[in-house]
Amino acid sequence: MTTTPRTTDPLCTTSAPAGRRRRIAIIGGGASGTLTALNLLRSGPETAEVTVFEPSGRLGRGVAYSTTDARHLLNVRAHDMSALRDVPDDLLDWAAETGRPVAPSDFVPRRDYAVYLQDRVAAAGARHPGRLRVVASAVTDVEPVDGRFLVATAGGVEEEYDVVVLAYGNPAPRPLSVDGAELPEAPWHLANPWDVARIAALPDDATVVLVGTGLTAIDTAITLLGDAPGRRVVMVSRHGLLPEPHSDAPQPQLSLTIPEGPLTADGLARFFEDEVADARARGIDWRAVVNALRAPTQSLWQRLPESERIAFLARYARHWEVRRHRMAPQIAALIDGYRREGRLAVCAGGLVSVDTDGARPVVELADAKVAADAVVNCTGPLLDVTRTGNPLLRALRRRGIIAPDPLRLGVLSTPEGEVLDAAGRHVPGLFTVGPPRKGVLFETTAIPEIRVQAAEVAGRLVAAR
Repeated sequence: MTTTPRTTDPLCTTSAPAGRRRRIAIIGGGASGTLTALNLLRSGPETAEVTVFEPSGRLGRGVAYSTTDARHLLNVRAHDMSALRDVPDDLLDWAAETGRPVAPSDFVPRRDYAVYLQDRVAAAGARHPGRLRVVASAVTDVEPVDGRFLVATAGGVEEEYDVVVLAYGNPAPRPLSVDGAELPEAPWHLANPWDVARIAALPDDATVVLVGTGLTAIDTAITLLGDAPGRRVVMVSRHGLLPEPHSDAPQPQLSLTIPEGPLTADGLARFFEDEVADARARGIDWRAVVNALRAPTQSLWQRLPESERIAFLARYARHWEVRRHRMAPQIAALIDGYRREGRLAVCAGGLVSVDTDGARPVVELADAKVAADAVVNCTGPLLDVTRTGNPLLRALRRRGIIAPDPLRLGVLSTPEGEVLDAAGRHVPGLFTVGPPRKGVLFETTAIPEIRVQAAEVAGRLVAAR
């Protein structure tokens, strides 16, 4: 089923008739969905009902904050992690209310941040009785019907809504493969890096290969090596680059003169290098330059032609991301210690082969062979919706209601999160928040950006009532 071309603001078509409560469905109860629900409860009309579909039945966790390991820390300081863009100290206030000693510069445990989100949305729900509902089931289909949406779940629920917000967060990792062949299902193949219980249950003397060297791999290594001194971990990725650490030293706020006119990937790289060199000459750390570029990143990305976005992804994206998405200093210190002890090795070049003929797989890397007890997929989310195994996204694609963005980094949408169908037309009443906007915004996976999106979508829905 396809939609008709937009002739008016699509939000104008989502108001409920007089006398009926407006119904809003949020699909996904991780950070993106929880922040959207929280903003709708804070600003939305009392006549609007908010239903969050979250298979676990627990809001605020998702992939990012589902860990139970207290050693897994946020990679952004507490003073920048408020759930509410208009209340910058909200996380610090919550920490004080709940007896947690948190300073503005601290890195809060990820599991505690999940509790914070849960507490805040629960409190908002209590202030607005009857407006928030959580359905503990996965959504398998969304069908436009007579100007509304029929939402169907794996549990057999079918309900109609006026508005749907896709907030499914970061999908599962892409399957591990060597020479085009996926690794087999086996006890030694851990496809889910967030299965902390299974990872912790590995032998105390296990040798574990982590495919990926990003923040997910860092957290996995912390669990493995912190639990048992006899374990050894080998991280491998194409570049072999680890996230850079945050600095304990305060960073000055810089004001950068953003380039005008046409942009290229190479030109942006030169601009960054020049700014870093200029900062260094003034005794200023490169991190201050990265921090100053955070706000204009989305507008710079949108100014790049598609061909230059492709060039940036191929040449510079990984080098930017290890500087942009940094480790907490105490995590970096642990990783450095494990490397000095010889318990952690980092290799570049990716997987060459995996021999599964013996009792233990033998993993061949570019310059080594490792007899492993486990291989863990830490490659990061599979962003391409044409390759997804998610039943809902597959159903929406079959209907032509969603399409991949040109770079296949998420869902085709406007920068404001209005979903576009396979013909590039607005789907009235269908929005997305968070990681699915990566193709159009690039910077869209961290709380400071997601909370803005959640507030803006909520504000637009309120204005359209």
